[in-house]
This record gives sequence, C-alpha cells and structure tokens, in this order.
Amino acid sequence: MGTAIGVLPGLGPAATIALLLPITFKIPSPLTAVIMLSGIYYGAMYGGSTTSILLNIPGEAASVVTCIDGYEMARQGRAGAALGMAAIGSFFAGTIGILGLQFLAPPLASFALQFGPPEYAALTFLGLLLAVYLSGTSVLKGVITGILGLALSLVGLDSVAGIPRYTLGLLELQGGIDIITVIMGLFGVGEILYNMESTTEVKILTTKIEHIYPTLKDWAASKYAVVRGSFLGFFIGLLPGGGAIIASLVSYAVEKRLSSFPDRFGKGAIEGVAAPESANNSAATSSFIPLLSLGIPGNPAIAMIFAALLIHGVQPSPSLITEHPEVFWGVVASMYIGNAMLLVLNLPLVGIWVQLLKVRYAILAPIICMVCLIGVFSFQSSFFDVWVMLIFGVIGYFMRKLGFESGPLILAFVLGPIFELSIRQSLRLSHGSPEIFFTRPISAALLAVAALVIIGYFSIGTRRKKKGHSPSS
Repeated sequence: MGTAIGVLPGLGPAATIALLLPITFKIPSPLTAVIMLSGIYYGAMYGGSTTSILLNIPGEAASVVTCIDGYEMARQGRAGAALGMAAIGSFFAGTIGILGLQFLAPPLASFALQFGPPEYAALTFLGLLLAVYLSGTSVLKGVITGILGLALSLVGLDSVAGIPRYTLGLLELQGGIDIITVIMGLFGVGEILYNMESTTEVKILTTKIEHIYPTLKDWAASKYAVVRGSFLGFFIGLLPGGGAIIASLVSYAVEKRLSSFPDRFGKGAIEGVAAPESANNSAATSSFIPLLSLGIPGNPAIAMIFAALLIHGVQPSPSLITEHPEVFWGVVASMYIGNAMLLVLNLPLVGIWVQLLKVRYAILAPIICMVCLIGVFSFQSSFFDVWVMLIFGVIGYFMRKLGFESGPLILAFVLGPIFELSIRQSLRLSHGSPEIFFTRPISAALLAVAALVIIGYFSIGTRRKKKGHSPSS
C-alpha cells in the first residue's frame, strides 16, 4: 500500500497514514497497528522513485530530486538501471537506518531517562526551532505556521487548572482539537482541493524497461554515493523538521560537489539517483529513533504514528523500550522484513505501479474525500469533527496556494502540550525562577544549541544581504 501511495502524485505518507488510521482502531495489538502504519511510511519512500524516473513526476515530495537525473536516464533508454539502483540503494540505506535504530535508540532512551521537566522543555523548544528552520524555503512562513500550531494546541481544558481555553463557548472543543481531524483536513481534503486545480497530463514513458540490474560500471560510479547518502540521510532524519526531503536535497548537493565531473549531473548521472534515494530511505527509518526513544516526532508522518501509539494506549517516551519492549523490538524486526519485501516487490511490479497513474484524479478525489469523512466520523462518531476537518481542509488549501508548509504546524500542534506542561512544571519546581533552565547541564546544553541555530540563521541572512549589495554581485 505504501508503494502504491508513493507512486500516486498528490498523496503522501502523512495523508495516507491519517486516512488509514481509523482502520487500526479495530486492531487489538498496538504493535500490529504501528507495523502497518510504518510499512506505509517507508513503502512510500520506495514508491516515489518509480514515477520520478519514468514520468518526471515525483510521487512523493522526497523524490523530487530523483527526477533530475532519473528521468534523463529513462530518456536515454536506461530506465532499468535507474530503477534498479534506486531500489538497491534504498534497501542498503534502509538496512543502515534499521541498524542505527536497533543500536542507538536503547542507549539514547536510557540517557533520556535522566530528563526532567526543564530538559524536556529545552528539547521540545529545540525541536520546534529546527522544525521551523528546516521545513521549507521561508523561515518566516515556518514561524507563522509554527505559532498557529502552538495556538491550536492550547484549545481545550487547561491541563493544570482545568479552565476552558479558546473554546469559543463550544462544549465539543473542551477536549481540544483532535490531531486526526487536523491532519486529515490539511493533508487529505486540502491536498484534494489543491490537486483538483492541476491540469497536468500524465504521459507514460513507452521505452521498454530492461537491464534492471546495474552494470559494474554503474556500481563503480554509485557505490560511494549510496554509502554517503545513507549516512547523511540517517543523521538528517534524526533532526526534527529534517526528514527525507532535506536529506535527498543535501545528498544530491554533496555528490555534485564531490564529483570529478559535476557537469554530468542533470544529464543522467546515476549517482544523482543513487544518493537522494538512499538518503530519503535512510532518513525515513532514522526518524523513528527520536519518536521511540524520546517521544518526540520529527515530521508529520511520524506525528501520525505518535498519535496512533497514543490511541492504542502506548505513550512514546524514554520508558517505552522498557515498558513496551514488544512494540519497539517488534517494529525493528518488521522493518527488516519489510525492507526485504520492498526490494522483491518494487522492481517486478513496476508496470503495475505505473498503470495506477492512468486512473484520473477526478475519480480518485471523491474516493479519498469519502474515506476522509468516514475515517473522521468513525473516530468519535461526531459530525462536529467532520466540520472541523473540512475547515482545516480549506486552511490547508490556502496554505498550499500561498506557499506555507504544513509540517511546522503539525509538529507544533503535537509538541505544544509537551512544551507547555514541561515549562509549567519546571517553573513550579523553581518557584517561578527561569534559572532552572540554565543551571541544569542538559537543558543548558540544548538551549545553547538552539541559540547557535538562531545566531547561525541571522549571520547567514546578514552575509547574504551584504553579498547582494556588493559591487561584484
């Protein structure tokens, strides 16, 4: 299912997880539910490369970089080599990510058990900052959507005083706005409205796909690109707001910079396919580490898996590995199996995936909309939630039209309650003194990193302004 979603333009893993989350309500085991949603997530990372290479259409946002060289290879009759390298590079990168999850998450969770409210406040602040900074081209727009997400997270009863806040006098809002309605509105209905405006016609490449397995020359050109992309993606995936899109962009830029023949990039260089595909799959897997070891989601799709765990009675936190070891180790084991399954399925079924694109969006859109309506209503049997979803659908549509990223809003909405509660608990411990955030080593170190991010942003902006006004420019 994840691969099919990755192939279809206009649907991403976050939207699909939101659409299919209601199905997991009837699954008694939280492990089974999380394995299903995780499979959709990293399956979509695989599927996005197929249409990028054959049609020059990124099926998933993280595959947009693959279009640059992948489609050129297809036009040169080397679609098979591009698809083969994308699949094998993704398998290698996914394996690296799973090994990192297996060996890094437990010690990180043990270290995080030392965290108190000040440390969590500093960590969530850093996460919000990075989510805004890394989310898109405009930091200002990221700040605006982040603040909107924080404001929405405050709706409902005050967690300490029990006083209604920003409920507009509506009894239905006293429990807060549900994350499922928000995400299905922004990523489901919003994407439908936005994509219905598109008049792009899909032209399927008719070149015969052959020689799927890369040649020795292809291996020689791509082996280091796969390794570098895998490790770059792994570390970028650990950052809140980083994710697969940033990982693929960075890995492509690094390969072009390190190449002895940078002019080949954009003209069908196989390294331009291997590096970003490896990076986005590695980042997709490593993004589970902060979720399962710290309880901090790093991107919208992981935020949906965070919500799924909460719905099934599992609190993502440093104690998850010890309190629910079957969930953590079950997910790790399933990823090994899923990664191998995707390698086996991705190449032989290329023809089937491409045929999905012959289905007109005018047919898909009503089906997706119906699934959204049924899914939201089935969660709490509330028509109020349906109206809230439709409102967020309109908001999501205008955000896409105006170039605002939805990621910071979702992450701020999820992290907002953790951030608020941690700050209030910290100030109670210190009798109202903010010094507690700076006198504890871990929270002080995290705030120092946040300060460096802010200073770095303003220094880069100042340097660009000076360069823009220089006579040489």
